[in-house]
Amino acid sequence: MKERTIDYILRATWQAVSRMYNEEAAKYGATMATGFALLSIDREEGTPSTALGPKMGMEATSLTRTLKSMEDKGLIERHKNPDDGRGVLIRLTEFGREKRDLSRNNVLRFNEKVKEKLTEEQLRHFIEVTDVINELIQEKNIFNEDK
Repeated sequence: MKERTIDYILRATWQAVSRMYNEEAAKYGATMATGFALLSIDREEGTPSTALGPKMGMEATSLTRTLKSMEDKGLIERHKNPDDGRGVLIRLTEFGREKRDLSRNNVLRFNEKVKEKLTEEQLRHFIEVTDVINELIQEKNIFNEDK
C-alpha cells in the first residue's frame, strides 16, 4: 500500500469530521459553521464582530454570510459595541444559547468517543504533532529554505 502523506491524512480526517458535524447540524437546520460560530461567541457578554473572524479562522465574506443566516434564524442579535462606537457586538439570543449548548454537547461527545479509543499517551502525541505542524506553518518554515 502506498504511504499516505501527512497533509493527505490531515485533509481527509478534517473532511470526515466536517461531514460528520454538518450531518448532525442538518438535523437542526444548521451547519457546522453555525455551530462553530455559536461556540465562538461569548455566552454572556457577546463578542465583537471584528474578533470573531480571527477567532474562527474564517474569511470576512464567509463570516458575514454565516452571521446573516444566524440572525435570520434568531440565534444572534447585533448591538452597538459600548466600548467602540464604530463596532458591532454579536450577542446570542436565548434561542442561540440553547443551540450553543447543543453544539457544545456534540463537540464534547465527539471528544469523549475519540478519547475512549486512545490512550493518554496517544492523545498527548497527537497534540504534540499537531502543535509542531501549526508551529512550522506559523513560523513560515515549510517553504522558506533560508530558515
